Amino acid sequence: MICPGHITHMFSRRTALLTALVLGLATALPAAAQPTAAQPKPACVALLEYTVPRLQDDAPQSLCQYSGKVLLIVNTASFCGFTPQYEGLEALYKRYAARGLVVMGFPSNDFNQEPKGNKDIAEFCFDTYGVKFPMFAKTTVVGADAHPLYKKLAAATGQPPRWNFHKYLVDRKGQVVASLPSKVAPTDKDLIERIEKLLDAS
Repeated sequence: MICPGHITHMFSRRTALLTALVLGLATALPAAAQPTAAQPKPACVALLEYTVPRLQDDAPQSLCQYSGKVLLIVNTASFCGFTPQYEGLEALYKRYAARGLVVMGFPSNDFNQEPKGNKDIAEFCFDTYGVKFPMFAKTTVVGADAHPLYKKLAAATGQPPRWNFHKYLVDRKGQVVASLPSKVAPTDKDLIERIEKLLDAS
């Protein structure tokens, strides 16, 4: 016959063991299972405080989404001797996008070599060169009617675009660090080295 005191002792001991087991499992959970706070988005830099239409469908795009990225901003055209640079720009984007590079294309008819409408430009870029980097609606990039983004780029460097496929390199903090003429190809060794240094910078 088991006495009541012994039953109470066994129950208390079992309860203590279960409690210890639960606490042990809780502390043994891997770090990945613990809830983590969402990473805050970078503040929008002054250079990118604009909303522009997307090329393929005119959907408004806030350029602030590219804050904290390294940017290569290019004015493009479909009927230019430099138009094959689309291929190199896409390869550059594909190679470094995961590390934080964004190539931004702004088609422009300022030099009379982009007469097409936005939809036709989008189809040409994708069908001919497989372009997947962000492209925006036709934009005025020089003169009094230049988009404010391009006015800032020109003011920061003293160099507005003189032809299609002029390139501006922007660091993660939104500072314009280089203005590159059309002849500088996306495969240029010095350009790639500069991009890699900016990507490695915190």
